Amino acid sequence: MSNTAIALMQKFAEDTGLTTNKPQRRYLWTDAFATCNFLGFFKRTKENRFKDLAIQLVKQVHSTLGMHREDDERSGWLGSNDHPTKNGLRIGKRLPERKPQEPFDPNLEWNRDGQYFHYLTKWIHTLVRVFQVVKEEKYLVWAIDLTKASTRFIMNNRIFWKMSIDLSYPLVPSMGQYDPIDGYVTFLELQTVANVNLESVLNELERILLQINLVTTDPLGIGGLLFDTYRLEQMDVEPDKKRALINAAQKGLANYRLSHGLAFRELGLAIGLQAAKKMSVLEEYWSLIEEINTYWFQHKEWTEHVDINRVMLATSLDPKGFLSISEEK
Repeated sequence: MSNTAIALMQKFAEDTGLTTNKPQRRYLWTDAFATCNFLGFFKRTKENRFKDLAIQLVKQVHSTLGMHREDDERSGWLGSNDHPTKNGLRIGKRLPERKPQEPFDPNLEWNRDGQYFHYLTKWIHTLVRVFQVVKEEKYLVWAIDLTKASTRFIMNNRIFWKMSIDLSYPLVPSMGQYDPIDGYVTFLELQTVANVNLESVLNELERILLQINLVTTDPLGIGGLLFDTYRLEQMDVEPDKKRALINAAQKGLANYRLSHGLAFRELGLAIGLQAAKKMSVLEEYWSLIEEINTYWFQHKEWTEHVDINRVMLATSLDPKGFLSISEEK
């Protein structure tokens, strides 16, 4: 296990108010990876402090992103104290969400709050991982609640990219290229672990998948395809989908060149390639893992996207907590 990964996560915990009195900086995507990292450290070291950090981070996410913003005229839980995820979770963006009557500004929208489907799926995966380690049923209940909330993104054979905080209207009506497959695999993971029937929404996502071209040169997208493939591998299901995802990733990699743009996007690729390595596929691209990790470790004094870059570098250096969906793998 990488001591560097632990040091990065300790710094993240301090700077974002998890282990200090600093103002809390909760952001759903980052905190999903962070929670899984702490679980991975606990499984490796058996040190309860890491499990406690994961549990505490889940509490902070729910008590922050499961509630309305302080600058919102609304207040209180999106759901409830006992069911904090039943109406979704906020992204955690810096600016308040765009109101229905406000004009759409594509540049400004990136900094506005709301809910993202692909962030909810990451948190569902995280809650499943917490359940598998902590063995408390409430985490599965919260994952099921969040799955039900996320189906409100799905309408008329599409998935809205971004919804309002109360899930009453779309903020970005276009569909993310990978939301259908990410949703499909995540819901299948939950169905497998929780023994809950999600066949209706799985069938709906399957229909949407028929219209999607999964090939991309986006490094985070390629990494996501390989993470989804590895989850299917661990569940020992959907061999046709596994082959299709690997083929799409291979086509994307054949035309991809490292540009060292946004760290977290390249680190997403490195994480995915480590899933590929566990499956013994795409060996010709495994060398990118060390190249990406080494570059971003040497250039880790970020001035922007510090939290997400730091956490995903830690994940890439020690990916088991995030990639595993069972205690055996």
